Amino acid sequence: MPESTDRTHNFHAEATILEGNIELPISQQIEPQVNVKLPVEGGYLSEHGENYRLEEILSFSRAFTHAAGHESQRPEKKGYNTFTTTVVENLNVFEVLTAERVVGQIFTTHPKWDKALPPTREYVPKVSFLGTRFDNLRIAGHPVRLEFDQEIVGPKPPNDAPYITDPGFLRRVGCQYERILKNEDLPQNLRDHYNHLLATLGTGDTVECSLVNHAAGDYPGENFGNIIYVPGFGTITLAKLIVKQEEPHPDTKIPRKTTFTLTMIDLNLGCPIQAMVRIGGGTSNGGGTGG
Repeated sequence: MPESTDRTHNFHAEATILEGNIELPISQQIEPQVNVKLPVEGGYLSEHGENYRLEEILSFSRAFTHAAGHESQRPEKKGYNTFTTTVVENLNVFEVLTAERVVGQIFTTHPKWDKALPPTREYVPKVSFLGTRFDNLRIAGHPVRLEFDQEIVGPKPPNDAPYITDPGFLRRVGCQYERILKNEDLPQNLRDHYNHLLATLGTGDTVECSLVNHAAGDYPGENFGNIIYVPGFGTITLAKLIVKQEEPHPDTKIPRKTTFTLTMIDLNLGCPIQAMVRIGGGTSNGGGTGG
């Protein structure tokens, strides 16, 4: 009989509407706005914010975050459910980047360990990004058309195998990198970054990708997959996703911790504003202790 070692589940979920730092025209750290962080025992948390304005640089009319973690009560779907939600409405960044609504969501379900199974199993969760979207995203007043791929991570790999070595996931991510790298006008810093990501894909504990395959429109600037470069404004990275798996079990090497981090808008702004700003950031992970 397998050893019936008890195991408990620790929840983790965090959601933040806005954070970063500005260097010019003012020097200011942007502390996390409308932030929630779930305790390890789970539960439900929410925060709301209204009429936020950072000088004349960035504003939104309303924003809210949710984070929740609970054990499923459905007998046919035993497990531990966690979700994070970030919503920001009427976003305006320096009258260049605007959106009516930006929604980021991460749903994860960790399987409930069955004592009939070895205690080294049932660590890797399912994940969904259902509801994630940009409503009326515009640059300089021009609509941005997006091609989403909310299934880029794919289904949970069989036998508790890691996502970060799953052939289907790695193939889809590699295609994203190659579509970005084929652009002759890709700035050198981005070319170096994605060449490194491609060369090391599947060899570490982290995979970076995006829920957006392509952005297009008649706005000023250039498109590189989910990245938009606007001269005189900066670089906009949309729906950036980082999948990290760590703490491998000493016997099976199955990762006991899986973290999904989704940033809906990652801004690297240049002249006349110099700033690094993240908008709509959510993180979800969790896992068992013991076993």
